[in-house]
Amino acid sequence: MKELHSEDRLWKLIQERLEPNSDKKLIDQRIWELFGEDLCVMFTDLSGFSRMVEKFGIIHFLQTIYESQRLLFPVIEENDGLVLKVEGDSFLVIFKNQNKALKASIDMQKILKLYNQDKDEEEQVLLCVGLGYGKILKIGEHDIFGAEVNAASKLGEDTAKSWEILVTESFMKSIDSQQDISFEEINSIPSGAKKAYKLIYSL
Repeated sequence: MKELHSEDRLWKLIQERLEPNSDKKLIDQRIWELFGEDLCVMFTDLSGFSRMVEKFGIIHFLQTIYESQRLLFPVIEENDGLVLKVEGDSFLVIFKNQNKALKASIDMQKILKLYNQDKDEEEQVLLCVGLGYGKILKIGEHDIFGAEVNAASKLGEDTAKSWEILVTESFMKSIDSQQDISFEEINSIPSGAKKAYKLIYSL
């Protein structure tokens, strides 16, 4: 008997959803019950990367990616994050504990501050982070879908600048209160989020 993987299950239900007179509400409920999880999603990006590639070439590109993974993957692992995808200079990471996701984000920036102290500008690794939290569809080992996924991606890869950690309103409201951080609302609200905030933290 052929093993039915999670991707196959999903597309089978999507096919049923396309049938005339299908009960879409019931099928959607089944999909969320099968694949829905409350997760924190993190998207990271390296600031100024395209410009640096153009200026210093592909070998420099590979070196910077190598260094970012060497420095940051252990921090993600220590905080129980799972790297789902690496695409160029970007990471897609999920956490079941949003407080650990927040700690990982700050720790990653602190690691890079130390690393960059004695580096020339072209050797520095400058990180941007976007965080979201909510009900997400997790399909297989590498694919996730949902409004908070889209919002975190936009914040981390398009909106955030060097050293910035940007979060959705849903993420901000989900974490435990901490005295050493605060949040400042930003004007750039990504699709999928009601509001977005910049984390104010100390390096």
